[in-house]
Amino acid sequence: MTLALPPADELRVAGRRVRCRITGDGPPVVLLHGIGRTMEDFADVHAGLARDHRVLAMDLPGHGGSAPLDERHSLPTLAAAVADFLDAAGVAGPAHLVGNSLGGAVAMRLAADAPHRAASLVLVNSAGFGREVTFALRLLALRPLARLLLRPHPAVARRTERAIFHDPAYVTEARITTALAAARQPHAARVLLEVVRSLGTFRGVRPEWRAELLDAVAALGLPALVVWGDRDLILPAAHFSFARSRLPGARGHLFRDTGHMPQIERAAEFEALVRGFWSPSGAARPA
Repeated sequence: MTLALPPADELRVAGRRVRCRITGDGPPVVLLHGIGRTMEDFADVHAGLARDHRVLAMDLPGHGGSAPLDERHSLPTLAAAVADFLDAAGVAGPAHLVGNSLGGAVAMRLAADAPHRAASLVLVNSAGFGREVTFALRLLALRPLARLLLRPHPAVARRTERAIFHDPAYVTEARITTALAAARQPHAARVLLEVVRSLGTFRGVRPEWRAELLDAVAALGLPALVVWGDRDLILPAAHFSFARSRLPGARGHLFRDTGHMPQIERAAEFEALVRGFWSPSGAARPA
């Protein structure tokens, strides 16, 4: 049964508008979406987790209904913005950080920069574990093409959604409408290009920031769960094996016949997996 979610809220964070949804009581959980996306990518698990956790989801700065930053959008500035959001929401202690795609890298950066913020990491098809990335994102590093490729259009939105999911049944009109609305924000293209170019080039994701970040996260010794879909067309499942080698203490799960967003395509299984990981004995079990 799908649980209904309340409408989105807004917080003022450092003078900026942040679209968010905060529900439930209990240990805090933070849900972080991917590049060019919104917090709706976690809608299918948000309500379930909120039955016994305080669940905080946000549109990252310059994404969806959140205002952009005054500074350039990069991994460190996005992580700092999440920290500011948590302060505004009254979360001072450690939280379970859950990130999909770019959101996984933001979660790792936040944990590395402010270890007191992180109780654990759940990294879902996360950026940061390999150079390979979908050709569409690599093209955005080419300035002559980028603006043309980012012009909002229903056909482009549909193709993007189709690349994200292995099962085409998840490519719904509602998801296409949400994606188009986000892409039509006046700052959306600029923000996306700033993030893409800070993380990679036409050749793929830059190795320098990945190596530094993974070293920092591994040194923390945080409980970590790495989740992937074996049919991911955005960040290939080969990254899953590398993630397990770079974070040898992490638990891992590879979903079969699943694309870039297991939290949607395998929502019930994903929630059960995460709950098991958060259980008192779960994070201590061998990988």
